[in-house]
Amino acid sequence: MANLSQYTNLPHQAGVGYKAQHLNDILAAPDDLAWIEIHAENYMGDGGRPIAQLRHLREHFPVSCHGVGLSIGSEMPLDTDHLQRLKHLVDWLQPAMFSEHLAWSTHEASFLNDLLPLPYTQKTVDQVVSHIQQVQETVGRQMLLENPSTYVAFAQSDRSETDFLAEVVKRSGCGLLLDVNNVFVSATNQNYSPEGYIDAFPTHLVGEIHLGGHEEDSDELGAPLLIDSHSRAVVDPVWQLYDYTLAKMGPCPTLIEWDNDIPEWSVLTNEMSLANDLLERHAQVAAQ
Repeated sequence: MANLSQYTNLPHQAGVGYKAQHLNDILAAPDDLAWIEIHAENYMGDGGRPIAQLRHLREHFPVSCHGVGLSIGSEMPLDTDHLQRLKHLVDWLQPAMFSEHLAWSTHEASFLNDLLPLPYTQKTVDQVVSHIQQVQETVGRQMLLENPSTYVAFAQSDRSETDFLAEVVKRSGCGLLLDVNNVFVSATNQNYSPEGYIDAFPTHLVGEIHLGGHEEDSDELGAPLLIDSHSRAVVDPVWQLYDYTLAKMGPCPTLIEWDNDIPEWSVLTNEMSLANDLLERHAQVAAQ
C-alpha cells in the first residue's frame, strides 16, 4: 500500500502549469500563486533560459514535475536514456511531487504524439507495475500515476479502470493523480456515471488533482464526443464533479491544467480562485 506521507508535499491549494509567457506576472505577484507544475520533458537539457527560469522559480514555489513521455503502459522496455535524463532533472530540481500517465506513446523506435489507452488485463498490470518500479528505483522517489482520458474501451479488458489502478498501486507502491476532467471526458464518451467512477476510485491514495478544459464534438452517430484538449476553461459539470470529489476525499493539491491556446494570466488566476474557494469550503467542513 502506498504511503501518502511520501508524496503529499504540496499545499492543499490550487496551482498552475507554468508557461514562460506568464513569468513576469508570476514574479510581480508571487503571493497569488501557491505552487507550479512543469512538464519534465521541457527541462531535460543542461542549460539555457528555461532551466535558468525554473531554477529561479523553485526558490519561490513548490514544484510538481509531471512526465508525459515515459510511456509507462508500453509493452516495450522503458527508454533508459530518457529515464536517466529524468533522474538528472529530479536530482537537481527536488520536486515536491513527480507524476506520469497511465498510457503509452512509443512503438519500437517511434514516438507517437499522443497518450494512448491500454487494455485492463493482468498482463497489462504486470508490465505497468514493472515499469513503475523501474522509474521509482531510478529517480529514488515515489511517483503518482494519472488516470487517462479515453474514447473507447478495449474488448479484452477484464476489470474496471479503478480496479486496475488499485492493483497497480498495491503492487508498485506508487500513488495516484486524479484528473477530474479526464473522468468526465471518459464517462461522457463511454456513457457511464462520472460520480460512480469517483465512488469506486481509491481516493485515499490521491496526492494531486488535475482540472482542465476539453473540446466538444460528436461521433459518426451524433453522440457527444469530448476531446481532452487542455485548451479551455473548466466547464461547470467538471467543477461540480470536482466538488463531489472533494466531498469524498477532502482538500487536495489541485492543478489548473491549460497547455494549448494559452490565455492571459488573469484567466488562470480566476480558475485558481474558483478551485481555492471550493478547497477552502471543504477544509472548513472537514474541520467541523
